[in-house]
Amino acid sequence: MHKDTLVVTGGRPEPVHDAPVNPPVVLSSTYRGTGDVADGDRSYARSANPTWEAFEEVLGQLEGAPCPALSHASGMAAISAALSLVPVGGTVVVPRHSYQGTLQLARRLQDRGILTVRAVDIADTTAVLRALPGADLLWVESPTNPMLEVADLPALITGARARGVLTCVDNTFATPLLQQPLSLGADLVVHSATKYLSGHSDVLMGAVVCASPELRSRLHTQRTLEGGIPGPFESWLALRGLRTLAVRLERAVASAAVLARRLQEHPAVARVRYPGLPGDPGHQRAAAQLTGGFGAVLSVVLHDDAAAAERLVAGLRVWTPATSLGGVESLVERRRRHPEEPTTVPENLLRLSVGIENVEDLWSDLAAGLDALADR
Repeated sequence: MHKDTLVVTGGRPEPVHDAPVNPPVVLSSTYRGTGDVADGDRSYARSANPTWEAFEEVLGQLEGAPCPALSHASGMAAISAALSLVPVGGTVVVPRHSYQGTLQLARRLQDRGILTVRAVDIADTTAVLRALPGADLLWVESPTNPMLEVADLPALITGARARGVLTCVDNTFATPLLQQPLSLGADLVVHSATKYLSGHSDVLMGAVVCASPELRSRLHTQRTLEGGIPGPFESWLALRGLRTLAVRLERAVASAAVLARRLQEHPAVARVRYPGLPGDPGHQRAAAQLTGGFGAVLSVVLHDDAAAAERLVAGLRVWTPATSLGGVESLVERRRRHPEEPTTVPENLLRLSVGIENVEDLWSDLAAGLDALADR
Protein backbone atom coordinates (compact mmCIF):
# COMPACT_ATOMS: atom_id res chain seq x y z
CA MET A 1 0.00 0.00 0.00
CA HIS A 2 1.34 3.47 -0.87
CA LYS A 3 2.27 5.62 2.12
CA ASP A 4 -0.14 8.40 1.18
CA THR A 5 -2.92 5.81 1.39
CA LEU A 6 -1.59 4.27 4.58
CA VAL A 7 -1.68 7.57 6.50
CA VAL A 8 -5.43 7.64 5.82
CA THR A 9 -6.35 3.99 6.25
CA GLY A 10 -4.03 2.77 9.01
CA GLY A 11 -5.00 2.55 12.66
CA ARG A 12 -8.74 2.39 12.01
CA PRO A 13 -11.16 0.34 14.13
CA GLU A 14 -12.13 -3.14 13.02
CA PRO A 15 -14.26 -2.77 9.84
CA VAL A 16 -17.49 -4.32 11.11
CA HIS A 17 -21.05 -3.11 10.76
CA ASP A 18 -21.83 0.03 12.78
CA ALA A 19 -18.19 0.43 13.84
CA PRO A 20 -16.92 4.02 14.15
CA VAL A 21 -14.61 5.23 11.40
CA ASN A 22 -12.19 6.73 13.93
CA PRO A 23 -10.74 5.12 17.06
CA PRO A 24 -12.15 6.48 20.31
CA VAL A 25 -10.29 8.42 22.96
CA VAL A 26 -9.92 5.88 25.77
CA LEU A 27 -9.84 7.67 29.12
CA SER A 28 -9.06 5.01 31.69
CA SER A 29 -6.23 4.61 34.17
CA THR A 30 -6.76 0.87 34.59
CA TYR A 31 -8.23 -2.17 32.84
CA ARG A 32 -10.35 -5.06 33.99
CA GLY A 33 -8.73 -8.45 34.63
CA THR A 34 -10.34 -11.86 34.10
CA GLY A 35 -10.50 -14.78 36.54
CA ASP A 36 -7.14 -15.62 38.10
CA VAL A 37 -5.16 -13.73 35.45
CA ALA A 38 -3.40 -10.90 37.28
CA ASP A 39 -2.54 -8.82 34.24
CA GLY A 40 -3.75 -8.91 30.67
CA ASP A 41 -2.25 -7.15 27.66
CA ARG A 42 -3.29 -3.91 29.32
CA SER A 43 -3.30 -3.90 33.07
CA TYR A 44 -2.52 -0.26 33.79
CA ALA A 45 -2.59 2.81 31.59
CA ARG A 46 1.08 3.64 32.06
CA SER A 47 1.95 0.58 29.97
CA ALA A 48 -0.76 0.65 27.30
CA ASN A 49 -3.69 2.60 25.89
CA PRO A 50 -5.75 1.73 22.78
CA THR A 51 -5.60 5.33 21.55
CA TRP A 52 -1.78 5.32 21.54
CA GLU A 53 -1.78 1.96 19.83
CA ALA A 54 -3.68 3.21 16.79
CA PHE A 55 -1.10 5.97 16.25
CA GLU A 56 1.79 3.59 16.94
CA GLU A 57 0.48 1.06 14.44
CA VAL A 58 0.38 3.57 11.58
CA LEU A 59 3.76 5.14 12.32
CA GLY A 60 5.44 1.75 12.56
CA GLN A 61 4.01 0.80 9.18
CA LEU A 62 5.05 4.10 7.60
CA GLU A 63 8.65 3.60 8.77
CA GLY A 64 8.67 0.00 7.54
CA ALA A 65 9.22 -1.39 11.03
CA PRO A 66 8.40 -4.99 11.99
CA CYS A 67 6.52 -3.73 15.05
CA PRO A 68 4.47 -0.69 16.12
CA ALA A 69 6.17 2.54 17.15
CA LEU A 70 6.38 3.64 20.78
CA SER A 71 4.73 6.98 21.50
CA HIS A 72 6.11 9.33 24.15
CA ALA A 73 5.00 12.47 25.94
CA SER A 74 7.22 14.71 23.77
CA GLY A 75 9.98 14.59 21.22
CA MET A 76 12.49 15.04 24.04
CA ALA A 77 10.99 12.09 25.91
CA ALA A 78 11.53 9.97 22.79
CA ILE A 79 15.10 11.26 22.44
CA SER A 80 15.78 10.54 26.11
CA ALA A 81 14.44 7.01 25.69
CA ALA A 82 16.74 6.34 22.73
CA LEU A 83 19.76 7.74 24.59
CA SER A 84 18.96 5.45 27.52
CA LEU A 85 20.28 2.57 25.37
CA VAL A 86 23.81 3.93 25.86
CA PRO A 87 25.30 2.08 28.84
CA VAL A 88 26.73 4.02 31.77
CA GLY A 89 30.20 5.10 30.76
CA GLY A 90 29.39 4.57 27.09
CA THR A 91 29.92 6.90 24.14
CA VAL A 92 27.48 8.56 21.74
CA VAL A 93 28.56 10.17 18.47
CA VAL A 94 26.35 13.18 17.68
CA PRO A 95 26.19 15.79 14.90
CA ARG A 96 27.68 19.15 15.89
CA HIS A 97 24.60 20.72 14.27
CA SER A 98 21.50 19.08 15.61
CA TYR A 99 18.31 19.82 17.47
CA GLN A 100 19.58 21.75 20.45
CA GLY A 101 17.52 19.71 22.90
CA THR A 102 19.38 16.58 21.80
CA LEU A 103 22.75 18.26 22.20
CA GLN A 104 21.85 19.77 25.57
CA LEU A 105 20.64 16.46 26.96
CA ALA A 106 23.69 14.56 25.69
CA ARG A 107 26.06 17.12 27.19
CA ARG A 108 24.18 17.17 30.47
CA LEU A 109 24.52 13.38 30.67
CA GLN A 110 28.21 13.81 29.92
CA ASP A 111 28.58 16.40 32.70
CA ARG A 112 27.06 13.87 35.11
CA GLY A 113 29.56 11.22 34.04
CA ILE A 114 26.90 8.99 32.49
CA LEU A 115 28.24 9.01 28.95
CA THR A 116 30.82 10.60 26.66
CA VAL A 117 29.87 12.78 23.70
CA ARG A 118 31.83 12.90 20.45
CA ALA A 119 30.59 15.72 18.19
CA VAL A 120 31.16 15.38 14.45
CA ASP A 121 30.32 17.05 11.16
CA ILE A 122 27.67 14.52 10.11
CA ALA A 123 28.17 15.42 6.43
CA ASP A 124 31.84 14.41 6.63
CA THR A 125 31.50 10.65 6.27
CA THR A 126 35.20 9.93 6.84
CA ALA A 127 35.24 11.97 10.06
CA VAL A 128 32.13 10.22 11.37
CA LEU A 129 33.51 6.76 10.64
CA ARG A 130 36.76 7.69 12.41
CA ALA A 131 34.74 8.65 15.50
CA LEU A 132 32.86 5.33 15.70
CA PRO A 133 35.42 2.86 17.19
CA GLY A 134 34.53 2.29 20.84
CA ALA A 135 31.19 4.12 20.54
CA ASP A 136 27.84 2.65 21.58
CA LEU A 137 25.42 4.82 19.61
CA LEU A 138 25.61 6.93 16.46
CA TRP A 139 23.01 9.69 16.47
CA VAL A 140 22.15 11.07 13.03
CA GLU A 141 20.09 14.00 11.85
CA SER A 142 19.67 14.32 8.11
CA PRO A 143 18.96 16.99 7.05
CA THR A 144 20.40 18.67 10.14
CA ASN A 145 18.76 21.40 12.18
CA PRO A 146 19.21 24.25 11.23
CA MET A 147 22.11 23.91 8.74
CA LEU A 148 20.34 21.41 6.45
CA GLU A 149 23.42 19.23 6.02
CA VAL A 150 22.79 15.80 4.53
CA ALA A 151 24.45 12.65 5.90
CA ASP A 152 25.44 9.68 3.77
CA LEU A 153 23.03 7.39 5.60
CA PRO A 154 23.90 4.10 3.84
CA ALA A 155 27.63 4.57 4.45
CA LEU A 156 27.25 5.67 8.08
CA ILE A 157 24.74 2.97 9.00
CA THR A 158 26.83 0.26 7.35
CA GLY A 159 29.98 1.56 9.04
CA ALA A 160 28.30 1.69 12.43
CA ARG A 161 26.93 -1.82 12.11
CA ALA A 162 30.36 -3.16 11.14
CA ARG A 163 31.75 -1.66 14.36
CA GLY A 164 28.93 -2.93 16.58
CA VAL A 165 27.46 0.56 17.06
CA LEU A 166 23.70 1.17 17.21
CA THR A 167 22.36 3.86 14.86
CA CYS A 168 19.47 6.20 15.69
CA VAL A 169 18.18 8.61 13.04
CA ASP A 170 16.07 11.64 13.94
CA ASN A 171 13.64 11.62 11.01
CA THR A 172 11.56 14.62 12.10
CA PHE A 173 12.53 16.88 9.18
CA ALA A 174 12.15 14.28 6.42
CA THR A 175 9.21 12.26 7.84
CA PRO A 176 8.71 8.63 6.78
CA LEU A 177 7.12 9.85 3.55
CA LEU A 178 10.46 11.20 2.30
CA GLN A 179 12.99 8.96 4.09
CA GLN A 180 12.93 5.51 5.71
CA PRO A 181 16.17 4.98 7.67
CA LEU A 182 15.17 1.52 8.92
CA SER A 183 15.19 0.27 5.33
CA LEU A 184 18.85 1.35 5.18
CA GLY A 185 19.71 -0.65 8.30
CA ALA A 186 19.22 1.89 11.10
CA ASP A 187 18.30 0.42 14.49
CA LEU A 188 16.07 3.28 15.67
CA VAL A 189 14.17 6.24 14.33
CA VAL A 190 12.91 9.08 16.52
CA HIS A 191 10.32 11.74 15.77
CA SER A 192 9.07 14.86 17.36
CA ALA A 193 5.45 14.06 16.52
CA THR A 194 4.73 17.65 17.55
CA LYS A 195 6.01 18.66 14.11
CA TYR A 196 4.99 17.19 10.74
CA LEU A 197 3.25 14.06 11.99
CA SER A 198 0.55 15.90 13.94
CA GLY A 199 1.04 19.01 11.82
CA HIS A 200 -1.20 21.61 13.47
CA SER A 201 0.92 23.07 16.30
CA ASP A 202 -1.51 21.80 18.91
CA VAL A 203 0.14 18.59 20.18
CA LEU A 204 3.27 17.88 22.20
CA MET A 205 4.31 14.30 21.51
CA GLY A 206 7.20 12.09 20.37
CA ALA A 207 7.83 8.59 19.08
CA VAL A 208 10.55 5.95 18.72
CA VAL A 209 10.43 3.31 15.99
CA CYS A 210 12.56 0.17 16.38
CA ALA A 211 14.06 -2.20 13.84
CA SER A 212 13.34 -5.24 16.05
CA PRO A 213 10.68 -6.34 18.54
CA GLU A 214 13.46 -7.04 21.07
CA LEU A 215 14.67 -3.43 20.97
CA ARG A 216 11.08 -2.21 21.22
CA SER A 217 10.52 -4.40 24.27
CA ARG A 218 13.53 -2.83 26.03
CA LEU A 219 12.27 0.67 25.29
CA HIS A 220 8.69 -0.22 26.22
CA THR A 221 9.93 -1.29 29.65
CA GLN A 222 11.92 1.93 29.93
CA ARG A 223 8.88 4.03 29.00
CA THR A 224 6.64 2.18 31.45
CA LEU A 225 9.04 2.55 34.35
CA GLU A 226 9.99 6.18 33.70
CA GLY A 227 6.45 7.21 32.80
CA GLY A 228 7.14 9.31 29.69
CA ILE A 229 3.76 8.49 28.19
CA PRO A 230 1.47 10.67 26.06
CA GLY A 231 -2.10 11.50 27.04
CA PRO A 232 -4.88 9.72 25.14
CA PHE A 233 -6.27 12.95 23.72
CA GLU A 234 -2.86 14.06 22.45
CA SER A 235 -2.49 10.65 20.80
CA TRP A 236 -5.89 10.98 19.15
CA LEU A 237 -5.01 14.46 17.87
CA ALA A 238 -1.68 13.22 16.53
CA LEU A 239 -3.40 10.43 14.62
CA ARG A 240 -5.97 12.86 13.23
CA GLY A 241 -3.17 15.15 12.10
CA LEU A 242 -1.30 12.24 10.54
CA ARG A 243 -4.25 11.62 8.20
CA THR A 244 -3.34 14.72 6.17
CA LEU A 245 0.46 14.36 6.31
CA ALA A 246 0.81 13.45 2.62
CA VAL A 247 -1.18 16.40 1.28
CA ARG A 248 0.32 18.86 3.75
CA LEU A 249 3.86 17.75 3.02
CA GLU A 250 3.35 17.74 -0.76
CA ARG A 251 2.15 21.35 -0.68
CA ALA A 252 4.84 22.54 1.76
CA VAL A 253 7.70 20.84 -0.11
CA ALA A 254 6.59 22.30 -3.44
CA SER A 255 6.43 25.79 -1.93
CA ALA A 256 9.80 25.41 -0.20
CA ALA A 257 11.44 24.58 -3.53
CA VAL A 258 9.95 27.71 -5.14
CA LEU A 259 11.00 29.93 -2.25
CA ALA A 260 14.52 28.51 -2.12
CA ARG A 261 15.12 29.31 -5.80
CA ARG A 262 13.78 32.85 -5.45
CA LEU A 263 15.66 33.54 -2.23
CA GLN A 264 18.88 32.39 -3.87
CA GLU A 265 18.52 35.21 -6.40
CA HIS A 266 17.70 38.02 -3.96
CA PRO A 267 20.53 40.54 -3.40
CA ALA A 268 19.93 40.66 0.37
CA VAL A 269 20.60 36.92 0.69
CA ALA A 270 24.17 35.63 1.00
CA ARG A 271 23.31 31.93 1.01
CA VAL A 272 20.34 29.59 0.97
CA ARG A 273 20.76 26.24 2.70
CA TYR A 274 18.35 23.75 1.14
CA PRO A 275 19.26 20.32 -0.26
CA GLY A 276 16.76 20.79 -3.07
CA LEU A 277 19.02 23.36 -4.73
CA PRO A 278 21.41 21.81 -7.30
CA GLY A 279 24.31 23.87 -5.92
CA ASP A 280 23.76 22.77 -2.31
CA PRO A 281 26.56 20.51 -0.93
CA GLY A 282 23.99 17.90 0.14
CA HIS A 283 21.96 17.92 -3.07
CA GLN A 284 23.37 14.73 -4.58
CA ARG A 285 22.95 12.71 -1.39
CA ALA A 286 19.47 14.09 -0.77
CA ALA A 287 18.41 13.27 -4.32
CA ALA A 288 19.52 9.66 -3.76
CA GLN A 289 18.07 9.25 -0.25
CA LEU A 290 14.91 11.35 -0.16
CA THR A 291 11.79 10.41 -2.10
CA GLY A 292 9.03 12.83 -3.01
CA GLY A 293 10.94 16.05 -2.40
CA PHE A 294 13.64 17.66 -0.30
CA GLY A 295 11.64 18.71 2.74
CA ALA A 296 9.94 21.94 3.71
CA VAL A 297 12.57 23.54 5.96
CA LEU A 298 15.24 25.85 4.61
CA SER A 299 17.72 28.29 6.11
CA VAL A 300 18.78 31.68 4.80
CA VAL A 301 21.98 33.56 5.65
CA LEU A 302 21.67 37.29 5.04
CA HIS A 303 24.35 39.69 3.87
CA ASP A 304 23.31 41.95 6.75
CA ASP A 305 23.83 41.32 10.48
CA ALA A 306 21.78 39.72 13.26
CA ALA A 307 19.97 42.96 14.06
CA ALA A 308 18.82 43.21 10.46
CA ALA A 309 17.65 39.60 10.56
CA GLU A 310 15.58 40.40 13.66
CA ARG A 311 14.07 43.45 11.92
CA LEU A 312 13.13 41.32 8.96
CA VAL A 313 11.38 38.74 11.15
CA ALA A 314 9.55 41.43 13.13
CA GLY A 315 8.21 43.02 9.95
CA LEU A 316 6.71 39.89 8.40
CA ARG A 317 2.94 39.54 8.32
CA VAL A 318 2.19 36.15 6.75
CA TRP A 319 5.10 34.31 8.36
CA THR A 320 4.83 33.69 12.11
CA PRO A 321 7.91 34.34 14.29
CA ALA A 322 8.12 31.13 16.33
CA THR A 323 10.55 28.35 17.15
CA SER A 324 8.78 25.20 16.00
CA LEU A 325 8.29 23.70 12.54
CA GLY A 326 6.16 21.29 10.54
CA GLY A 327 2.77 22.94 11.11
CA VAL A 328 0.29 24.22 8.55
CA GLU A 329 1.48 27.78 9.23
CA SER A 330 4.83 29.09 7.98
CA LEU A 331 7.28 29.92 10.77
CA VAL A 332 10.54 31.87 10.81
CA GLU A 333 13.16 32.57 13.44
CA ARG A 334 16.77 33.63 13.91
CA ARG A 335 18.30 30.52 15.42
CA ARG A 336 21.22 32.10 17.27
CA ARG A 337 18.81 34.01 19.48
CA HIS A 338 18.83 30.78 21.52
CA PRO A 339 21.89 30.80 23.81
CA GLU A 340 22.33 27.03 23.41
CA GLU A 341 22.59 27.14 19.62
CA PRO A 342 26.10 26.12 18.41
CA THR A 343 28.36 29.07 17.64
CA THR A 344 29.04 27.57 14.20
CA VAL A 345 25.49 28.57 13.23
CA PRO A 346 25.72 32.07 11.70
CA GLU A 347 24.27 34.91 13.78
CA ASN A 348 22.29 36.11 10.76
CA LEU A 349 20.81 32.73 9.79
CA LEU A 350 17.04 32.48 9.58
CA ARG A 351 15.33 29.08 9.66
CA LEU A 352 12.11 28.92 7.68
CA SER A 353 9.49 26.21 8.09
CA VAL A 354 7.24 26.44 5.04
CA GLY A 355 3.56 25.80 5.65
CA ILE A 356 0.61 25.35 3.32
CA GLU A 357 -0.33 28.97 2.59
CA ASN A 358 -0.33 30.24 -0.98
CA VAL A 359 3.31 30.40 -2.05
CA GLU A 360 2.87 33.82 -3.68
CA ASP A 361 1.66 35.31 -0.41
CA LEU A 362 4.63 33.77 1.39
CA TRP A 363 7.03 35.15 -1.20
CA SER A 364 5.48 38.64 -1.27
CA ASP A 365 5.87 38.89 2.49
CA LEU A 366 9.50 37.74 2.42
CA ALA A 367 10.40 39.81 -0.63
CA ALA A 368 9.07 43.00 0.94
CA GLY A 369 11.20 42.49 4.02
CA LEU A 370 14.30 41.55 2.01
CA ASP A 371 13.82 44.50 -0.36
CA ALA A 372 13.79 46.85 2.64
CA LEU A 373 17.13 45.42 3.78
CA ALA A 374 18.67 45.68 0.32
CA ASP A 375 17.58 49.32 0.01
CA ARG A 376 19.20 50.44 3.29
